Amino acid sequence: MSLVTLLPFIVLIGAMFLMTRSAKKKQQQAADMRNQMQPGSGVRTIGGMYGTVKEVSDDTVLLDAGPGVELLFAKNAIGAVLSDDEYNRIVHGIEHDLKPDVVPDDASSLTETDEPAAASDEKSVDLGKKDESDETEEPSETVAAEAKTEDAPKKSEGDADAK
Repeated sequence: MSLVTLLPFIVLIGAMFLMTRSAKKKQQQAADMRNQMQPGSGVRTIGGMYGTVKEVSDDTVLLDAGPGVELLFAKNAIGAVLSDDEYNRIVHGIEHDLKPDVVPDDASSLTETDEPAAASDEKSVDLGKKDESDETEEPSETVAAEAKTEDAPKKSEGDADAK
């Protein structure tokens, strides 16, 4: 066989090797994370439940999910071990690191000039509706068009001119 016919098989085997290698790395990192759990750390289960670790044994973890609620989970059911700041932010709503660069409600402070908008040379654009007095159509044309439609004979339902 030539190298050209074997090349697709070699590429396929190489891709499978790389995929299994990355999957094994992820599994090893997850196992290390689960083994480093200590009582008092906040965790999220794979089902999305948050709790605080009370006890860690070989295969199980006892979580405190609230006042008087203790749950027993398999170690493999722990999805993530959270930092204290992240756990408090999610569960208790406590923000430790408030960022000073908060976006203001109005965009006036984001412009480089310190002048107020009214002092600028540009003319402001009126985006409101026009009043009836500002309409360009003349009232006499409107009245004439309405008069023509009123003069025409009106037909009621059921009346037919056909013979």
